[in-house]
Amino acid sequence: MKIAGLQLDIAWEDPEENFRRAERLASRAVAGGAQMLVLPEAFATGFSMRSTAMAGHADTVRRFLVDLAKENGIWVLGGLIEPGKTRPVNACSLVGPDGKEVLHCRKIHPFTLAGEHEHFETGSTVRTGMIDGVRITPLICYDLRFIELFRAVASHTDLFVVIANWPAARAHAWRTLLAARAIDCQAYVLGVNRVGDAEGHPHCGDTTLVDPMGKVIETLAHEPGVVLGDVDPEKVADVRRRYPFLADRRPEVYRDH
Repeated sequence: MKIAGLQLDIAWEDPEENFRRAERLASRAVAGGAQMLVLPEAFATGFSMRSTAMAGHADTVRRFLVDLAKENGIWVLGGLIEPGKTRPVNACSLVGPDGKEVLHCRKIHPFTLAGEHEHFETGSTVRTGMIDGVRITPLICYDLRFIELFRAVASHTDLFVVIANWPAARAHAWRTLLAARAIDCQAYVLGVNRVGDAEGHPHCGDTTLVDPMGKVIETLAHEPGVVLGDVDPEKVADVRRRYPFLADRRPEVYRDH
C-alpha cells in the first residue's frame, strides 16, 4: 500500500483555509499514487486550547474527510477536535473510499505541559484497523513517548500512524522516537507533523516514514509537502521471522515493577 503524509502549515483556527491547503497537497499525493492520505493532529484548527470552540467545527471537518475520501477513491485519516461527554476530545477518524468511518480513536495521553488535560477528555482504548491487508494503529502526538502503548498492540500492527503538532524545540525527540518505535515494535511508523508557527511556537515538520528496521524511507522538514512511501506487511512478517525479538519479551516480569 502506498501511503502519504500531508505536512501542512496549519492556519490557526481557520478550517476553511486549512481545507484548501489540505486539498492542494492531497492532489499531489493522489497524483503520486497514494492509496491512503494522513493529515496532522487537529489539522483543521491547530492545537488550540479553545477546545469547546474548536469542537464546534467537528461536523464540518468530518464532512471534509468524507468528501476527500470519496472524491479521490482513497482512505483518509485526519485529526479533529470533537464534542465529548464532559469536555471536548482530541481524536482522529479514518474514512474509507466509500465515505464511511472505519476507525475512530482518541488521544490517550494529554500533553499536560500545555494544559491539554484541563481542556480535553482522554481516550482509554488503542484501536487497530485493517486496510488493504495492512493492520494500522493510529496514535496522537504525545502518545509517541509511551512505549507501553505501542508494545501492547505490536504483535497485530504492521503500521503505526502518529499524527502530531510537535514543536521544533523538541524535534530531535520526535525523529528519535519515530525510529525507536519502529525498532521496538518491528513495524512501519509514519509520523505526520505540521510546519509553521502556532501562537509563537515554530514547527519544522519532520514528517517521516520509517521501515520495520528503523530505516527512514522518506522525510520532509521546514516546508509544506507530501511524504510518500510503500508499506508492505510481508516485510513486517519477514523481519519478525528473521529477528523474533518480540517473542522474547517477558511481560509477566514487567508487570511486577
